[in-house]
Formats: sequence, structure tokens, C-alpha cells
Amino acid sequence: MNKHPNQSLSKLQERMKQCRLCLEEGFEIYPPAVFSGLVSAEFMTIGQAPGITEQEAERPFNAGSGTRLFGWLERAGIGEEWFRSTQYMSSVTKCYPGRQSSGSGDRVPSKREQEICRPYLDQEIEFVNPQVIIPIGRLAINLFYPKKLKLQEIIGTQKEVEGRWIIPLPHSSGASRWHQIEENRQLITDAIKLISNHRVRIFSD
Repeated sequence: MNKHPNQSLSKLQERMKQCRLCLEEGFEIYPPAVFSGLVSAEFMTIGQAPGITEQEAERPFNAGSGTRLFGWLERAGIGEEWFRSTQYMSSVTKCYPGRQSSGSGDRVPSKREQEICRPYLDQEIEFVNPQVIIPIGRLAINLFYPKKLKLQEIIGTQKEVEGRWIIPLPHSSGASRWHQIEENRQLITDAIKLISNHRVRIFSD
């Protein structure tokens, strides 16, 4: 696939770091934007939004959710160090959205916040032009699959969108119980096999 010049991606990343549009509209978020990766990446992960540890470290999937995610990718033959240094990681919204008002867990970014951030994500995908996109969790999966579908109908499948393969994974957070259910684990295994097949295809060409 053709790649855009790295300078274009660098300029976009700088705009994301400086962005305060959500704050200007009154949303209580915590910049800076969190993302990582290279324009040469063939794989891109898209999460929901960074958590507090990701915001503090300025690194995607930095905490327990990252440990579980990279455990899955390891089973696909993809090591964490290699992935972080050569591939691309982003999210539906870029800044930590803060805690829920109840204090139980992180706040889910509002529809408006998702709309504000969407052009950034679209440009990341355009500039990087990955062969495989791995949306992680419902918010990211909804970018590519109908909302009416259950995760059980989605995880373990793949679809081609504009020349890119989409392979969803469930949210890897410890707060999510979906991946802890025995029958769902087989669906995750099916998704891991799909990711592994693409890894072999891409890097053996």
C-alpha cells in the first residue's frame, strides 16, 4: 500500500497534542492526546480512549488492559516491544475523559466528543494506510460494524473496508467481563488466528 510522507503524519500528531477543542466546548478531559506509531505501520489498533495511566505515561494501553491486549497479540506471534516500536496505536477519542460522576470507572466519551475527534482518526488512518485495523472494544468496533450486532456476532470475524482488513477484539480492560466468559474466549482465539494469518501474509511478502 502507498504511504503518505511521514512529515504529514508528524504535523497531524502535533495538532492532536495541541488540540483543546473538547475543553473549549466544556468537556472535562485531560490532555494531551495519547497515541503512538509510525507511518510505515501495517497494523493499527483503535481503542476507546486512554485511561489515567495512559494519560500519565502518554502511552496507549499502558496498564492492565495493555497486558491483556499484548497477551492476545503474543498468541498471534506479535511481540509488544516490536508492535509498539513499529506499528500504530490510537483511539476513538485521544484524551483521558476522566472518571464517571459516580466514581466507578472511566467516563465513556460522549457522542459529541467522538465527533470532535473523528477527523483526527480518519486522517491517522489515511496517512498510515494500514493493511489491518484492530478495533478494541464496543466504541471502536461501532466505527466499522452495525451497533445492533452483539459482540458474539462480531468477535472472531473479519471484514474488508476500503481495502483494509478489520479484525475486532473485545475491550481488554479488567473491568470488562465479556472476555472472562468461557464461550467468548473461543471467539477471541478465532480473532487471534485471523490476526496471525495476516501477520504471516504481510511480513512474508
